[in-house]
Amino acid sequence: MKPFWTSMLVICALAGGGGYYWWKTQTGAKTTEAAAGKSAKGEGKGEGKGGGRRGSGGPVSVRTVTVGRQPMPFIIDVVGAVESENSIAVRPQISGVLQSVMFKEGDYVKQGQVLFRIDPRPAQAALDQARAAVARDQAQLAQAQAQEARLRPLMEKDYVTRQEYDVAATAVKSLEATANANKAALEQAQIQMAYTQISAPLSGRTGSLNVKAGNLVTAGTVGAALVVINSTQPILVAMSVPQRLLEEVRNNWRNPDFKVQVSTNPGTPPVAEGPLVFIDNSVSTQTGTIVLKARVKNEKEQLWPGQFISARMIVRVDKEAVVLPEAAVQPGQDSPFVYLVRDGKAIAQDVEVARQVGNLVVISKGLSGGEQVIANVPPTLAPGATVQVQTGDANGDKGGARKGGGKGAKAEQAKE
Repeated sequence: MKPFWTSMLVICALAGGGGYYWWKTQTGAKTTEAAAGKSAKGEGKGEGKGGGRRGSGGPVSVRTVTVGRQPMPFIIDVVGAVESENSIAVRPQISGVLQSVMFKEGDYVKQGQVLFRIDPRPAQAALDQARAAVARDQAQLAQAQAQEARLRPLMEKDYVTRQEYDVAATAVKSLEATANANKAALEQAQIQMAYTQISAPLSGRTGSLNVKAGNLVTAGTVGAALVVINSTQPILVAMSVPQRLLEEVRNNWRNPDFKVQVSTNPGTPPVAEGPLVFIDNSVSTQTGTIVLKARVKNEKEQLWPGQFISARMIVRVDKEAVVLPEAAVQPGQDSPFVYLVRDGKAIAQDVEVARQVGNLVVISKGLSGGEQVIANVPPTLAPGATVQVQTGDANGDKGGARKGGGKGAKAEQAKE
């Protein structure tokens, strides 16, 4: 019997262990399923709220500006150089000792003002000699004429021979020729005497003095001049302009709006203004530019020959140009574009920019004026996005753009 009960005890122990294992397995599975269900419920709730916020999104807050129309100039800013309209090197026309200098280096002289005096004694002696020769010839001519007058009636009455009269008449003609020659010599001596005083051939500013008083000067030499005079009132401003702007300049340079403003430094107020007076007859093949020249009065001599300056050419003024702030125009793959606001949506509109003047751009195509354009474009803004316009800032931008644009139009370079 003992082996039987032993076997039964073993069987009961095995059955109890198996039951306990099955109970623990079922309890763990239910606990895991419950936890998983709770977690899933929490995640579903969270996704539903968060997803709703991301999916619906809020309107993007933007500021707008109204596309306006206003006069806008077409401006060309270039670097130029000042040139004297007339520059004359003063040289002596007779040889002699430079007796005196009647001005100081750098003085402004007027046309006809005496600048130099050359020792006049040799010229004065030649002049006196020529005058004496003329006086002698006049006396001899008068005597010959009187002799010819006395012999004419005697020859007619055959009191003297024809030959005697012809000799007297020939003497008159010979002395007349001699007198005329000596008169010409007298005029030449007078001219030489006048050359002893060298006057300013034009009004202008004198340069450095190359010859001092006491030196011998020689006429007809190719050496250095006594002094160089440059006219400064008015004065010319030479500018090199790219050839692509030549047609625009030629089409408008006779218009009243065309003018050239000259400043001594970029960004400073103009010191002179004048018309364009010269367009060169050829374009430089090396630089692709053409030389233009403007004439300015330069009454205060603020411009100096050889000085580099900043020149601004106002070629024309578009009376009704469509303008926008530069920040409103966005670069695109095909063309620039702006965002219009229509029915609370941002709509992309392609535009064509003609030029930029200051912080404003001139739109030649795509806008006609009066449209509402987003001025501050957020980086994440996309076409079709819902936007909310900040009315207060928009009005401020609108007024500021128009007012500032007018000033910028006169103060900045037009960019093609």
